[in-house]
Amino acid sequence: MGRFCYVVELVASRLAREARILDVAARLASCPGVVAGSVTSYAGGAPGHDPMRVGTAARARGLTPNIHLTCVGQDRHGLRKTLEDLHALGIENVFAMTGDYPTAPVGENRPPAEYDLDSVQLVALIALLRRAGMPFHIAVAVSPFKYTESDCVYQYLKLEKKIAAGADWAITQLGYDARKFRELQQYLRERGVRTPVLGNVYVLNQRGAEKMAKGEPPGCWVAPELLEAVRRESAVKDGGQAARLERAARMVALLRGLGYAGAYFGGTHDAGQIAWIIQRGAALAPRWEEFAAELTYAPRGGFYLYEGGGRRPRPGRGFAPVALNLLGRLFPVQRETWLRRLLRGLFGWVDRHPLLAKGLERVEMGIKGPVFGCQACGNCVLGHMEYVCPQTCPKQMRNGPCGGAHLGRCEVVDKPCIWGPVYERATAADRLADLRVYIPPPDRHLQGTSSWINYFLERDSRPGR
Repeated sequence: MGRFCYVVELVASRLAREARILDVAARLASCPGVVAGSVTSYAGGAPGHDPMRVGTAARARGLTPNIHLTCVGQDRHGLRKTLEDLHALGIENVFAMTGDYPTAPVGENRPPAEYDLDSVQLVALIALLRRAGMPFHIAVAVSPFKYTESDCVYQYLKLEKKIAAGADWAITQLGYDARKFRELQQYLRERGVRTPVLGNVYVLNQRGAEKMAKGEPPGCWVAPELLEAVRRESAVKDGGQAARLERAARMVALLRGLGYAGAYFGGTHDAGQIAWIIQRGAALAPRWEEFAAELTYAPRGGFYLYEGGGRRPRPGRGFAPVALNLLGRLFPVQRETWLRRLLRGLFGWVDRHPLLAKGLERVEMGIKGPVFGCQACGNCVLGHMEYVCPQTCPKQMRNGPCGGAHLGRCEVVDKPCIWGPVYERATAADRLADLRVYIPPPDRHLQGTSSWINYFLERDSRPGR
């Protein structure tokens, strides 16, 4: 990028008139330092205006659009069609995300949501189209504001996977913790990653703080101490506006001092406020270290990768992963051996007899269902996920946790995030590096068939295929 730049999030909510959003875009286009407007899609799990239409109209008003593209409710073919439409319109900037789980009306249960791809797989799809001649620039999200070891480290591992898949730049999720902003930069430097990162600067009012204190929307969290500070500030004559703009400016100064490539603004569309924050942040930049202690809001006892003695003690791997890995070493089938050739012939014969093939699938489900929660996807990757089934994730992700996990808990259902055990088992076995392996999306046509047959006949979708 070469210089510290600014992107402003345009929340294309249906609660806002589209004409007003476009008026905001026109004002932002003339704001010095603002290089793009990032148009949301399904923000918080609620549908809004068509981001493609809003982005096209914003560009006509002089603001470069960065279109949010989420995996919610679209299969890979629909996502590809959307990308082809963006290319036809000449829109090149895409923010690739898994997306928030759809919300439900009050008093109703959430319906199952379709997630055909996860964010890493979406980046890989966009990169594939880029190699075919569509010049997309790919942004991705990362959240350093995670306070259990598995949540934190997995966010960084997943960012590496996104970059390896083709991401050009990253944007942090919302947080108010200078130590975590510093931690992310240190991690990337140690790994030799030079991908530009923009830090999230959210202009926090009382209403937003109260929602985020309850974890709404997923991935956003405000500490009780910060909530109380915002409430006190809101009691003054201006409703806390001066205080929240000053906090945002100090966050900009902090990001500049830590070496971030820019700031990603949320919480305000007001071009005058944005311009003031930019100017004030630049003026405060020499004092950025003073603000580090003040801008550190975190849960007590939260995990930091480079503080507090490093990683914490962890449980063992459990019987099933150890036993299955031992069997894999005793009877190797991942490479071309006599045993693999024998099993390929056996499963090929079974496959030619539909009743036998269906019976084998039932036997497989009878074993793997109770033990792993298997849902007969036909593309088994248990061996790459420390014997945790990705189908048990509400978003069915195969490359790491979403940004909505909080303190090891799932954003969708009240249970532990499945990626905690994956991380714990991998670290216990000293196989953390294996978690960086890209896992491709499953072949949905194989649903309800035997993954054993598909594996040996090389029909399935898995790493290395």
